[in-house]
Amino acid sequence: MAERNSHKSTTGPNIGPIPLNRRTLLGGAAVAALGAAGIGGFLFAEDRIGPWRLTARDIVDRLQDTAGGSFPGWRRNHAKGVAVAGYFDSNGNGAELSKASAFRSGRYRLAGRFSLAGGNPHVPDTPTAPRGLGLQLFLPDGEQWRMAMLNIPVFLDATAQDFYDRTLAFAEDPATGKPDPAVMKDYIASHPKTAAALAVIGQGAPAPTFATSTFFSLNAFRFTDGDGRTVPVRWRLEPENPPPATGPANGDNALFDGLVTDLRATPLRWRLMVVVGEAGVDPTDDATRMWPNDRRTVHVGTVVLDRIETESADNVRDVNFDPLVLPNGIEASDDPLLQARSAVYGESFRRRAGETKPVGAVVVKEA
Repeated sequence: MAERNSHKSTTGPNIGPIPLNRRTLLGGAAVAALGAAGIGGFLFAEDRIGPWRLTARDIVDRLQDTAGGSFPGWRRNHAKGVAVAGYFDSNGNGAELSKASAFRSGRYRLAGRFSLAGGNPHVPDTPTAPRGLGLQLFLPDGEQWRMAMLNIPVFLDATAQDFYDRTLAFAEDPATGKPDPAVMKDYIASHPKTAAALAVIGQGAPAPTFATSTFFSLNAFRFTDGDGRTVPVRWRLEPENPPPATGPANGDNALFDGLVTDLRATPLRWRLMVVVGEAGVDPTDDATRMWPNDRRTVHVGTVVLDRIETESADNVRDVNFDPLVLPNGIEASDDPLLQARSAVYGESFRRRAGETKPVGAVVVKEA
């Protein structure tokens, strides 16, 4: 079930490890902003033609440089994580929006991964740590749908150069182990879209656990129905049966330890909610901007997770949660960050594929 070196995608040729002569782009990195936690972004970059330009190699190099050490064999971002598995119960409501097989009524197997942002697999958990959830749905006819979601409603960067510059501006100072507040403040002051996104993110405190977190697609996509009608969409996963928080979490693996406890007590469930945008009105090429709260939202099914394991070759260790692995009926929007994420995920995969694989950073002991 792992990706290994290939996958099926109806949006273009197999992606696998990304050739270095194609248009390339960027992945994600953990950030903090003046006391409020944010999360990393994705960059657009061209091939190296003439003057120096950003490439997937450059971006992954930057992620490695800001990880606080060298960690061969690990993902270059969201290195700390744990494998989960379960299924997606489709209720059929999505069929009015898209002809994708995922929206036919039925149950579809899935594999997934919870993670923390950043390239250090040993980073201690904190309540404000940016969180990710990657899912790999196995659909009829050999199709897959992969999602890479974050627990924030908007992204911090609208352009490639912004991401690259911000990654450096928000990097930890080796002398203090923390970002330089003055450098961050200057950067935010000169980048109003980042400032606006941080304000949106800062309106609410992060959920206390993985199980109580909502996860967002951030980027816009396009759904096409059986009659050829296309609408812009975003989606989010809303927790359906979150267990009560038991108090402040402690220890370097507090968030993950809590996830193990919660999931072993009962399967965890999230409602998959599709937000339908207004074509030509709601931005589809700028992940820093929210869509209006009154947009139509459709509950299309439920993600159920009932198993948790240490990452290994037998589950999702070698899976790229590339957001452009999509079934027929779902396509990328004009958001350049989607292409960026795909290319950088591929570059990260290429590097770790040739390195010795360590034991998962979060070891799940048998019950």
